[in-house]
Amino acid sequence: MSCFDVPWCLGGMTEHITRHKIVVIGGGYAGTLAANHLRMRADVDIALVNPRPNFVQRVRLHQFVAGTGDATVDYAKLLSEDVQLVVDSVTRIDTTARAVQLASGRVLDYDYVIYAVGSTAAIPSSVPGAAEFAFPIAEFEAARRLRARLKELPVDAPVTVVGGGLTGIETAAELAEQGRTVALVCGGTLVSSWSSLGRRYAAKWLSRHGVTMREADVVIEVRPDSIVFADGTVRSSALTIWATGFDVPELAAASGLRTDTLGRLLTDETLTSVDDDRVVAAGDAAAPSGQPLRMSCQAAGPLGAQAANTVLSRIAGIEPAVINQALTGSCVSLGRHAAMRQLARKDDTVVNIYIGGRLGAAIKELTCKVAVSRIRREARKPGSTGWVKGGRRLEQSASGARVVTSP
Repeated sequence: MSCFDVPWCLGGMTEHITRHKIVVIGGGYAGTLAANHLRMRADVDIALVNPRPNFVQRVRLHQFVAGTGDATVDYAKLLSEDVQLVVDSVTRIDTTARAVQLASGRVLDYDYVIYAVGSTAAIPSSVPGAAEFAFPIAEFEAARRLRARLKELPVDAPVTVVGGGLTGIETAAELAEQGRTVALVCGGTLVSSWSSLGRRYAAKWLSRHGVTMREADVVIEVRPDSIVFADGTVRSSALTIWATGFDVPELAAASGLRTDTLGRLLTDETLTSVDDDRVVAAGDAAAPSGQPLRMSCQAAGPLGAQAANTVLSRIAGIEPAVINQALTGSCVSLGRHAAMRQLARKDDTVVNIYIGGRLGAAIKELTCKVAVSRIRREARKPGSTGWVKGGRRLEQSASGARVVTSP
């Protein structure tokens, strides 16, 4: 029991310390780092609510599926002992009562909420059979089902990966390196946000390792053992993996909070909900000024720290700072021995430069490790997290910030 759990005496007078209750919803890169960062104040009670008992490294789910790596970490290795882990799901944020309602029936009172629910797989209802027969890979439970199904198939069974983004490329590459028969269907350009040199490098690696590239083809139907393209062609597919993008949970909208068209919580430039000063967002489910940062591990952790700073500023009675964060490109693994680092300016616009091969693989592996190690470091030393600053948001910050009265 800490000294903040009981009244304390000073000079013969008994006083009470005001404890600030903060509930962090979501235990991904943003939420976990935010929970540790909040410990920069000693007078806070922090509860982290997550539906799983372990932290999931989403950037390693393709490895988990292929059996080349693990994707979970025990929260005991990441969270400070001062953070209470609540393994449960949030069903509603009652902003009037300042209470978080859980699926188990429990209710957690709060002074502030950090909304870090992350993102989920996006399976389009417009594609017949996709929801029934395709396997998403964006979440751990889905990846576990996919891994089990993959083990049931012979190595030469045709596998189709739908989606030409980073997840699709990494999944196709990982399986191809395992000797699988893989086709990658992009539905357009392979990673359209990359430079032409970067796209060419990745495409050559995939083709050289036996991946059938169908860059312009579009899947219009998924069947149990095949897929149908827009031109009517039917291709055999013993396993179809869906990796076309991300969706977000509906919790914000279900709680009466305004969201963007995808469902991300609308905030100002301090990551504060436009509807409620006590709700602050971070990570994939945040839409500051209606202009969300790219969904990525690169953005999530720093956004978690900045969301925590906003809450800490409110408690201290000072105006929160607007977010200041740069995105400088992306990494994609190509099996276990190669990767590509696409370089970009601070505003996330790519340049025609990339780093590939084994050096790229080393950079990719370091990036994955750093994302977890900085959460551990934050648990040991709150406030230690740093990130690259700058980018296009600086111009909109002055108009995007919203003055909020502190409690």
